[in-house]
Amino acid sequence: MPELPEVEVVRRGLEPHLVGKSFRDIDVRHPRAIRGIDGGAGQLIAALAGQTVQQVRRRGKFLWLELGNSTPDQPCLVVHLGMSGQMLIKDSDVQPTTHARICTTLDDGTQLWFVDQRTFGYWLPTTLVDVGTGVIPSTITHIARDLLDPELDMDKLSRRISAKNSEIKKLLLNQEIVAGIGNIYADEMLWAAQIHPRTPGSNLSKKKITHLLQAGQTVMRAALEQGGTSFDELYVNVNGESGYFDVRLNAYGQHNKPCDRCGTEIIKEKFTNRSSHFCPQCQRL
Repeated sequence: MPELPEVEVVRRGLEPHLVGKSFRDIDVRHPRAIRGIDGGAGQLIAALAGQTVQQVRRRGKFLWLELGNSTPDQPCLVVHLGMSGQMLIKDSDVQPTTHARICTTLDDGTQLWFVDQRTFGYWLPTTLVDVGTGVIPSTITHIARDLLDPELDMDKLSRRISAKNSEIKKLLLNQEIVAGIGNIYADEMLWAAQIHPRTPGSNLSKKKITHLLQAGQTVMRAALEQGGTSFDELYVNVNGESGYFDVRLNAYGQHNKPCDRCGTEIIKEKFTNRSSHFCPQCQRL
C-alpha cells in the first residue's frame, strides 16, 4: 500500500496539472472505485462537472482536491489509493487502459485517470470541515496529523505514545495516533531508532519516542527524494514512473541479509496479518 512518501509524491505531481483546471468529462468505468457514493456515478459526475481545482492536499495516506470557492462547506474530492491505486496524467489522445477505473478530462484537454488493479482504492466527494486544528474533509476527521505535517505537536504525540501499553509498531500503524505510516516505514524507522517492534510504548521514554519519530521524518524525507518505494509496477507517480527508495531500505524486505549497522542477519517475524523485519542484535526486546 502506498504510504505517506508515495502519496506525497503523487500530490506534488498532480498539483501543477490540476490547480486552476476544471473537470469537463467524467467517465466511471468500475463501480468499486465509487463504492462509498450512495448516488453512484451520477452523484460523482454532478459533484465534479465544471468544478475548478483550487488545491491538492494530503493528510497521511489520504489525498483530496479542494474544489470551487472557499466556503464553510467547500466541496472536495477525497482520494484513497488503497493497495494499488494510481493517479495518472495523460495527454488528450491516449486511450484508457484495462485497469482505469475513473477517467476524467479537464478543460485544457488533459486527462486524469484513476487506475487501480486491485480495486481497494476509491474516490469520494464530500465537504471540508473545520476541526479546530485545520480544515479537512468530513470523512477523514478521525485521521491524525502525520510526521511531515508542519503543525504536528511532537511533544504531545510522544507523550500520547508513552502512555500506551500496546506494542510500538501497532501504535505507529494506528492512523488515529499518527497518520501515514505503514509497514514499510514503520520497520525502517524502528530500525533507525534501534527499537524492537514489539516493545510496549509505555516502556519507552519520551526522549526515545521523540528520537523514533524524528527518525521517521528523516526516513520519509529521504524516500521523497527518491520518489517513494516501488516493489512492483503498482506504485508509480503521475507520469507512470517508479520510485527508487527500495534500494535504500535497511529492514523492510531485507530478511536473511546482513544488518547494515552490525552485520547480524535481519529476521522476518509474523506481525498481525503482516510481517515485521528487524535486527535481533540492534533492536533487542
